[in-house]
Amino acid sequence: MAQSGKKRGARSQAKAEKRGEETSASRSIDARHGSVDGSRLPEASKPQQRLAHGLYIVATPIGNAADITLRALDILSRADVIACEDTRVTGKLLHLHGIAHEKLISYHEHNAAKAGPRIIEHLNSGEIVALVSDAGTPMINDPGYRLVEMSRAHDIPVHAAPGPSAVTNALVLAGLPTDRFMYCGFPPPKRGKRRTWLGEVAAVDATLVFLESPQRLKQSLADMTAVLGDRPACVLREMTKMFEEARHGTLGDLAAHYESAGSPKGEVTLVVGGPLSDGAPDAADIEVRLRDLLQTESVREASSRIAAETGMPRREAYNMALAIKAEDET
Repeated sequence: MAQSGKKRGARSQAKAEKRGEETSASRSIDARHGSVDGSRLPEASKPQQRLAHGLYIVATPIGNAADITLRALDILSRADVIACEDTRVTGKLLHLHGIAHEKLISYHEHNAAKAGPRIIEHLNSGEIVALVSDAGTPMINDPGYRLVEMSRAHDIPVHAAPGPSAVTNALVLAGLPTDRFMYCGFPPPKRGKRRTWLGEVAAVDATLVFLESPQRLKQSLADMTAVLGDRPACVLREMTKMFEEARHGTLGDLAAHYESAGSPKGEVTLVVGGPLSDGAPDAADIEVRLRDLLQTESVREASSRIAAETGMPRREAYNMALAIKAEDET
C-alpha cells in the first residue's frame, strides 16, 4: 500500500513538472490565428509557469469560436482532465484551436451523481481538472455547482476563468435596464405550470432574463403578456453567430410576430423589462385578470397567482375568485 502511494505521488509530481514545461501551447497561438508570443503579452496576461492545483471553471464561446480567452486556452492545453457536457462538442473546440487532448470525460445533468466522485478522485490525486459547458460559462443552468460543492467539501481549490455568457451578452444587446436583473432560466414547458411560475416573478422589480426553446417561444410570449403585462422585451437568437438577431418590442408585439412568423431557428434568449408601474391595479383590473385565469386554473391556483402578481392578500384574492366562480356557475 505504501509503495502504491509513492508511485501515485511520483506520477503526480511528474505530471506537475510536465505542465510547467509545456509552454508552447500557452505562449503562442497557432499561425492560422496569428502568432502571439507570450513574452509580448501584458504582464497580467502571461500564462503561469505552473498551474495551481484544483478545479478550473472555464468559460467557452456561446457561438463564435474566436471568443475564447487566452487564459482558457492555456488552462485547457495543460489540464490533466477536461470534464464537459458533450465530448464531441468540446473535442471540436479543442481541435479548432490546435489543442490535442485525449482526456475528455463526460459530466452533465444525467450522469453527475456517478461522474462527480470520479472527478474528485482525479483532483485528490493531484491532477488538474477543467470544467466546461457546451457553450458559455459553466454553473449557469448546468450541474457544475454540484462539482464545486464536492470540491469544497474535499478542500480542493476552485478557480474561475471568466468569459462568454448568453445571459450578460443578451443584457448588453437588449438595451433594457441592467442595474438590477434576475436570471430565470427555462420556463416550465406546460402552460398551467408556466403561468404559475411566471406569477412568482411578476412582482420582481428587475429586468428578467429567460432561456426558451424556439418551439415554445410563441406560447411563452403569450403567457408572459397575460401574466407580466405588455412589458418591453427583446428576443435574441444566434448570438455572436452569422445570423444573430435582436428583435425588440413589447411582449404582445413579439407574441403576435412569432404567432404569424412561426418558430425561429437557433438558440433563443429572452430579456423582459421590469414591472410597468408601481401603482396597484384596481379591483376591476383584478377581476378581469381573475376571470381569465379561472378559465384554465382552479380557484386556489388563480388566487395564488393574483396574490403574487399584485400583492393582494391571499385570502382576499381567494374570496374574490370563489365569488367569480360561483357567479359563473349560476
